Amino acid sequence: MTMRTVFVLNGPNLGRLGSREPEKYGAATFADLAALCRATGRELGMSVEVRQTDDEAELVSWLHDAADQAIPVVLNPAAFTHYSYALRDAIAQRTAPLVEVHITNPAAREEFRHTSVVAGVASGTIAGFGLRSYELALRALADGMEGA
Repeated sequence: MTMRTVFVLNGPNLGRLGSREPEKYGAATFADLAALCRATGRELGMSVEVRQTDDEAELVSWLHDAADQAIPVVLNPAAFTHYSYALRDAIAQRTAPLVEVHITNPAAREEFRHTSVVAGVASGTIAGFGLRSYELALRALADGMEGA
């Protein structure tokens, strides 16, 4: 049986997990996040590719690749969530489900974080469950996200 590929894409500053504001984001590192995603993917019969970039253009390129290959995506756009219309436009071209994820709950944080310009073109959003947000998103993709 061929495993379905899923991209787990992460935006700016997520490579600094473990050292970046641990009171908000926890002590787990990006390597821990990647290992969790890959292990969850194996459990669900998925081949999970975990990537992180601080570069908006690179993230847009990865989303184009996902659209061209009909690859489902779990995306933590990080700060790009709130202002990147380039990212929003790339997501709008998706050909498979895309779940927006956040480690914290943006609606419970600073006012500028309350707006997501990408949520309207995502299949769904999962936020506020720490690294478990990623696990929940992968499970949603495995369940098929009917109609997404």
